Amino acid sequence: MTISDINQEARDLCDADTTSYPAATLLRRINIAYESVVGWLINADGKWQFDDTNYGNFPIGTYTLVNSQGIYSFNDKFLQILDIQVMDNDGKYQIVTPIDQKDTQSKIPLRREFETDGFPLYYDKLTDDTIELLPAPDNGVSVTLASGLRIYFKRTADLFTAAQVTTGTKEPGFHSTFHIILAYMVAIPYCMTYKKDRVGLYQTEVLRLKDALIKQYTKRAKDERKIITPKKILYI
Repeated sequence: MTISDINQEARDLCDADTTSYPAATLLRRINIAYESVVGWLINADGKWQFDDTNYGNFPIGTYTLVNSQGIYSFNDKFLQILDIQVMDNDGKYQIVTPIDQKDTQSKIPLRREFETDGFPLYYDKLTDDTIELLPAPDNGVSVTLASGLRIYFKRTADLFTAAQVTTGTKEPGFHSTFHIILAYMVAIPYCMTYKKDRVGLYQTEVLRLKDALIKQYTKRAKDERKIITPKKILYI
């Protein structure tokens, strides 16, 4: 379904029109619903990672490292970091291991323990969009600074814009069978005010579609053969 189809379906579910359910309100609620759906899918995916198909690039960020700088902040579209790599002085990326102070036995702060610059061995997540490399990278001794940091991540939905609503051709970036869930999700808040008798029915339909959608995405790796191994029986 295109965004135009979803808008019309949502209004039909509410017996609304463009006056009673304005485009700006509908757009805001569709984007909220869209982000919710993408959140479900990100938490549901397995080895085959979900990414909104509307993006024109892969969820990989490449950044320039700064000599002696350990802290780096990133785009707010990052929802989860999957992997962090740093380029060594031979131009090859090496995986950096996540670490957190509370998981170590050391009473010495991590920053002090790795106070001498070098090749980063670990990264600490300081906030949702900020990490610290430990130790901080050195300048060309063991690390390549230019494009030296690469991050694989999960990101939120490629949200609709008002211009795209006007064009009306863009589709949500998940399986088309379930696009209609957005129409039901944005019909609910409208009906809570004007069509209260429909709320329960639409909530039930959202739950049904959500369940089917999550099952669809948790079983996508059909090309992988599942091998059943017998459990070991422990005799005492």
